[in-house]
Amino acid sequence: MGNFSDVVIVGGGPTGSFCALNLAKRNINVTVFEEHSEVGVPCHCAGHLSINGLKTLGLYPLPKDVVENTFRGTRIYSPKGLEFSIRFPSPMTCVVDRVLFDRHIAQLAEKVGANFLLKSKVERLTSEKGSIKGIEVNTGGNFLKIPCKIVVDAEGTSYKILRQAGLCPPPKNSLITCINTVIENVKDVEPDTVEVFLGNTYAPGFYAWLIPLGEEKAKFGLGVKMGNPKTFLQKLKHKHPAASKKLSKAKILREAYHQIPLCGPIRAYCSGFLAIGDAAAQVKPTTGGGVIFGLHCAKIAADVTIEAIKRDDYSSKILSTYQRRFMKLLGFDIRVMKKIRTFLNEMPDEKLDEIISFCRKTRMDLELSDLEEVDFQGRALLTMWRKPRMLAMLTYFLLKGLT
Repeated sequence: MGNFSDVVIVGGGPTGSFCALNLAKRNINVTVFEEHSEVGVPCHCAGHLSINGLKTLGLYPLPKDVVENTFRGTRIYSPKGLEFSIRFPSPMTCVVDRVLFDRHIAQLAEKVGANFLLKSKVERLTSEKGSIKGIEVNTGGNFLKIPCKIVVDAEGTSYKILRQAGLCPPPKNSLITCINTVIENVKDVEPDTVEVFLGNTYAPGFYAWLIPLGEEKAKFGLGVKMGNPKTFLQKLKHKHPAASKKLSKAKILREAYHQIPLCGPIRAYCSGFLAIGDAAAQVKPTTGGGVIFGLHCAKIAADVTIEAIKRDDYSSKILSTYQRRFMKLLGFDIRVMKKIRTFLNEMPDEKLDEIISFCRKTRMDLELSDLEEVDFQGRALLTMWRKPRMLAMLTYFLLKGLT
């Protein structure tokens, strides 16, 4: 076919669309290939996002129909039902309709000139002399070879395209499997408070969440490192001392499954190729949140791509700038969050009960209520550790970890 686009993006999720938006705004010819018939479908993620993170990216406020609820409180439960609550002076997070959120970013990209081709599945990469030169795409049974200058991989966690580029996906032992559901008949929840359930008894290797939507509906889910997540969800729903009181009569309206890599970012570039979002494991190891980090990295990928096009140089050496830039942004926080995740995973449930009890007794909520940053958690800890209660808590955590 001749030159189809300067840049081809594989996947029309939020990171792929946001990369396209930032390219098209600067007059780069970009096409997004999405295998499904609609952007945002199927939906896997709960869509719980930080408001400050969205503001930093220029995406907030969102259209009213996109935002399902906002939150100024968090309630954390220990395995035996002890609770620790934090209230913030203003809304800190929101939950979005992920289908509408994804479409919103895609529409922003289309308005500035990005092209979207639906029902177009990228089957493989094409290469020449060790450099990625384009894609082969299946459009309803028709196979087309599409040349381009750079391929941006936003495929998520299938890692099919990443492997074809010769890059290593996240190790299997770093992946957790999540179930996300929407439920009704939820009782005794505060509408502006997200609830979190800790402990290997109910969510081994991760945690569970309850995100109120109003009218006795909520998003309810958890992740596990091993085992069937639905089995653990039912156990939490019926056996957890606190959750069972709220959820025993709840009915699941819909459910979805997906995997999340918690290893931190992998190598995400080679000659003619960049990976962004979940495809590059640009995910918070503590919470599994990948949207905000992925959007930041999508913008960096767009900037580096534009520089490469100006130089007409798509070599691995030039594109390695992308890795250095996003690691400069995320590296410290990722390292801190990996240590926190390891600490939580190795903590026996009875010690988690003790930690929640300690936080309640020392009124840690008074120190945490003025927290402003929830995405870059390493930096947040740096700003707070000098506070007396925070110092006491960190010392207590350390002692618990050592014993």
